[in-house]
Amino acid sequence: MNTIKLKRIVKPGPNNQLIGEKGEILYPPEGWVFLPAGDAAITRKITAKGEFWRVQIKKGRRLISKGIWAPSAIIEQALRDVVETRSTEAYKKKRLSDLKRRKQKEETYSMDFLGAIVHYLNFHPEHKSFETKLAEAVNKHAIPVGSGTVARTAMIPIEERAAKAVIAWMRHQTTAYEQTKVAHIKGERRALRRQFAQQSVRLLNKYRSGENIPELCPLKKALLKKI
Repeated sequence: MNTIKLKRIVKPGPNNQLIGEKGEILYPPEGWVFLPAGDAAITRKITAKGEFWRVQIKKGRRLISKGIWAPSAIIEQALRDVVETRSTEAYKKKRLSDLKRRKQKEETYSMDFLGAIVHYLNFHPEHKSFETKLAEAVNKHAIPVGSGTVARTAMIPIEERAAKAVIAWMRHQTTAYEQTKVAHIKGERRALRRQFAQQSVRLLNKYRSGENIPELCPLKKALLKKI
């Protein structure tokens, strides 16, 4: 029988088991139920009580919450409280206001990010139409909330985000990256990405200098597909 430890972090294990911080096999205490992640307001109310186990998995470098185990009474009360709050007119008005403000913020950021992409590309006047197409394609891919792309991080300046977003888009759209097998050697994937990034920069420089671009250019072909 488990001794209840509050605010525990666990991982999912086989056969409905849980794995503790030290690798020990755990089972949820009697009377506890699982609430999947997805509604932050309910989760906050439950965790505020201080009696829960958070189920997390690691995906790449990120820790992702799959949900929480907590006493059923606490979860049921949290659900009732949130439903009651959301049924009020005050909440509905605030929600609409928040959504409007968030939409305006996202539209502003999208325009700013598009501008940063165009500034990074800096194509020759001869190739401005391709500059516009590329900027719009990269922006459309990178900007959505939850996309997980570099555009959504605030850790680096927007100019650097834009440059990285262009190179990432080109890596998947204009290089053989997707078809290249990567050896299971530490640093190999990073080296491959660096190699394709250099290839993409050389290609971009042709558009910046105003060179004549052949029809078989991978970037031209990728952009023409978007029309």
